[in-house]
Formats: sequence, C-alpha cells, structure tokens
Amino acid sequence: MTKKLFDPLNAKMVSAALDSPSRFHVEVLDSCESTSTLLLDRAHKDGASGSVVACERQTAGRGRRGRSWLSAPGDSLTFSLMWRFPVGMPPPTGLSLAAGVAVARALEGMEAAGVRLKWPNDILADGVKLGGILVETVSSGGRHIAVIGIGLNVRLSREIADAIDNEAGALVSVMPYVPSRNLLLANLLKALAVMLDEFEHNGFAGFVEEWLARNAHTGQLVSIHAEGAAPVEGRCAGVDADGALLLDTGSGVRRIVSGEVSLRNK
Repeated sequence: MTKKLFDPLNAKMVSAALDSPSRFHVEVLDSCESTSTLLLDRAHKDGASGSVVACERQTAGRGRRGRSWLSAPGDSLTFSLMWRFPVGMPPPTGLSLAAGVAVARALEGMEAAGVRLKWPNDILADGVKLGGILVETVSSGGRHIAVIGIGLNVRLSREIADAIDNEAGALVSVMPYVPSRNLLLANLLKALAVMLDEFEHNGFAGFVEEWLARNAHTGQLVSIHAEGAAPVEGRCAGVDADGALLLDTGSGVRRIVSGEVSLRNK
C-alpha cells in the first residue's frame, strides 16, 4: 500500500512564497481551539494587521451560524487572517463575498476547474462544497477589524466525510495535481491582499460582476431559510452592491441580508 504523503504546514515556506512577505505575519500551530477565535482575541489587544494563523487541527472550529468546521491534519487547510481597515472606512459589508472571489481567483490560478460561489460564503465545484469562509468583525479606535476565516478540503478524509451531512468535495478532485498546502496558503494570501486593497477603495461593488460570473445558483429557484421565519422562495437574481442576495419572488425582488439566512437548492 502506498503511504499517503503528509504535507506539513511551515510558516517560513509560506512567507518565502509571498510577493510581499512583510504584509503578513504567518504563524502555524499544531492545534488550537479556533484560528478565528485566537485572532479575534488579539484584535482586542492591538494585534497586528496582516496576522495569519494556520492550524493543523482545530478543536472548536466555527462555521457560519454557529456550525462546527471540521478539519483533518494534512487533508485540510484552515487559517484566519486579521485585517485592520483605515480609520473612518464604513463597515465592510459584503466582505465575505469579496473574499470568495479572492479564493476563487487563487484556486483558478492553480488550475482548479469549475469553481463556483454559493451565497454568502461557500466555495463549490461540481455541485459539492470544497470549503467555506467566515468573516467576523469588531470595531476599535474608530476602525473596523475583520477576521477572515477560511477552510478548504485538499483531500476529503474519511473522518470528515463521515461526520458531515452535506455532500462535500476536495481540491484534489478538481485540480490536475495535489496542491502543496504551503503554496496554496501563500497563493490565497496573495489573492486576499489584492482583494483587500481593492475593497478599501471600492467596497464589494467592485466585485459584483466577478461574483455573479461564479454564482452557483444563477437564475435557479431557491429556498431561503431563516431561524424563526417561514422559508422564502424565489429565483436567484444575483447580489446587490452591498452583498445582499436578490431574490425574485412572486411579489417582486427581495433583498436578503448576509448573516440572517442560509441558502439551499430546492
């Protein structure tokens, strides 16, 4: 039997692959509760913008709406990036969607095929989920601080496949080779840096067309589920300039705001 190669994360290797390593401080941990929890705590303690924490195994990784995010050492890439926006900049609405565009750019640059985005924060290919994004923000000193958490399946381990309800996929199934996780992380950080520079100038409005071009549910009938409310059904009509989902219902177009609903195919 061929032994599966383990591709350990290495902060020095990641930094060496960056175009501007000084923009990021990369830290790799064997285990932690949650990379985002760690950086949110540091955000309140003047942690540096550009701080990156990647972890081989999270014991309490978080997904959207309180769900757990599962990862497996060597098979997953889970990391978080803390970014401090300029003083006076408005709240970064739509940032999770812009981050999705950045992830798609990076994956496509590494020859991943058929990458699609599901509102508001899922990365798909061939109709299955490759990963997700969770953006959390805090305010301090007149500026907004975002912690962007990203999890991707490089391979789909039996541990994860058995533990989740939704159909999941992995990068290895949509790429011509198994990507180095260190190079993958470096490429994702480069794409995120470009995205954040663009976002500071134009907000999500500058990413709408790119997001729409990768929208997994363009024109499809979908059902929106929110806690404590009846499902809302309609046809996916795109997104607004602030990242809100536009749903074409029988009574007109409705705006669905990120963070309040989940989207499921009918």
